[in-house]
Amino acid sequence: MSNPRVPYRFSDSGPALQAPGDRSILVHLVVNVENWSFEAAMPRTIITPPHGKETVPDVPNFSWADYGMRAGLPRMIDAIVRRGLPASTSINASAIAAYPQASQAMRDAGWEFIGHGMHQKSIQQAGAEEDVVRQSVKMLEEFTGSSVHGWLSPGLRESTRSPEVLKQAGIEYVLDWVIDDVPNWMSTGNGPLMAMPYNVELNDSIIYAIEKHATGQFLDRTRRTLARFEKEVRTCGRPRVLAIGLHPHLMGVPHRIDEFEAMLDALMESPLTTFMYPRDIARWFAAQVPPPAL
Repeated sequence: MSNPRVPYRFSDSGPALQAPGDRSILVHLVVNVENWSFEAAMPRTIITPPHGKETVPDVPNFSWADYGMRAGLPRMIDAIVRRGLPASTSINASAIAAYPQASQAMRDAGWEFIGHGMHQKSIQQAGAEEDVVRQSVKMLEEFTGSSVHGWLSPGLRESTRSPEVLKQAGIEYVLDWVIDDVPNWMSTGNGPLMAMPYNVELNDSIIYAIEKHATGQFLDRTRRTLARFEKEVRTCGRPRVLAIGLHPHLMGVPHRIDEFEAMLDALMESPLTTFMYPRDIARWFAAQVPPPAL
């Protein structure tokens, strides 16, 4: 098959799914908290270097990300907490020590912590994969006092072995496979692993750092996606997962934080949405579609 992990089918031809309660659009807010090394080349930049020659340290681009952790993230936490919404953070494990106040604030807010590697670099460049996953999960669990259920690879990049490594480490769901609006079971050599919906279209990194749209585009896409999902769930009676990918240095800046709050308000105003932790979405799906037997 074309996809080596998940058999192909139309999304709505899968197993029947009953929505949790009377709300069929399951909203998942994912705030990506990353530790970009001051001593290494930046994985993404907003300012190009003079004459095209990269330098280390890259002070302006490091500062771009660091601003998000100092000024952007507090705005985003406040917006989410004031509305009483659940959220998750996909967090580099090293960010716990690098940004202790941020980590504590998210823990105090009750956010679910999702594994996101040790540092903000792809798994192929981060060292022995088993060690990176194991140590990252261990650090998050020690800090939060809770189990780590999910994983989002830095840059959504995996090796050919990543699903096996994640499953062996006790990970229950992974957000790298952005293939559907509902979860799917993936096959791995160590047993089924859940592919949890994530988003590369409703994602500020794509919209503002890569495609470089004007402020307001994320709100427009959110409203359009919500309107389409409202039509579809009423027509087919099947739920949808609406995931929102966020970064503090992009959505927490002064000229976009009002847009972020408007996105939250638009989603909250719909009679069909419910905000959920990803671990609860995973449990909801697994209760109705048990993992396939080995």
